[in-house]
Amino acid sequence: MTVPAADVLRVEGVAKRFGALTALRDVNLRLGQGEVLGLIGDNGAGKSTLIKIICGFHAPDTGRIFVNGTEVTLRSVDQARSLGIDTVYQDLALVNELSVYHNMFLNREHRIGPLLNNRLMRRLAAEHLVSMGVDIPDVRVEVAKLSGGQRQAIAVARSVYSDVRILLLDEPLAAMGAKEGTLILDLISDLKARGEVSIIIIAHNYAQVLQVCDRVNLLQHGEITFDKRTADTSAAELTDLVIAEYRSRRQTRPL
Repeated sequence: MTVPAADVLRVEGVAKRFGALTALRDVNLRLGQGEVLGLIGDNGAGKSTLIKIICGFHAPDTGRIFVNGTEVTLRSVDQARSLGIDTVYQDLALVNELSVYHNMFLNREHRIGPLLNNRLMRRLAAEHLVSMGVDIPDVRVEVAKLSGGQRQAIAVARSVYSDVRILLLDEPLAAMGAKEGTLILDLISDLKARGEVSIIIIAHNYAQVLQVCDRVNLLQHGEITFDKRTADTSAAELTDLVIAEYRSRRQTRPL
């Protein structure tokens, strides 16, 4: 079975339970080629669970996933990566004690026989970061010495360098100041302009979502309840939807 070619990713009727907890009930989501989709929702809404299903970390209990029009069964993170799907989590999976260029090639190092080809990796890492507009003065510096925004940019650049086609960003702007957040927003905007990578961003800052995303989805009660182009909505509308859900939960909560 196929879906329209314009959708690089489509999720249909996905549900997931963890024991007595229902994380996702009936999620339907689509992502177009080169599109940036903002995924919002209250804490515990199931956003991270959905991302982990798309990247192969969790298997859905029911539902279907299509990548570039073909239905797939994602059995592992490695399989998802082979299809061009990768995730950058808040913890980034960077090794602080290693240099920028060693992190860029972590687990896929260039070698000359048994030895690391550090010269080649330094050159390739520097060229790739420059091409993405990421300003790292010296790729030999330890990642631990960089700012949060720079570390996030390196994690994103590493995924893009590995030929990612669907990039999942789990709270990329969390706990960042305005300057660092701008660095990441600019990086996402540059990727969008290229049109080669389709992106889903989990975020809580609606102003940032509206700034960089093409569409926004709201996840509530384990389902996508809102799907609109960012040009057709506002931070006020998104805030009102979330507040209405919060008030509804309070009214139905047993005394």
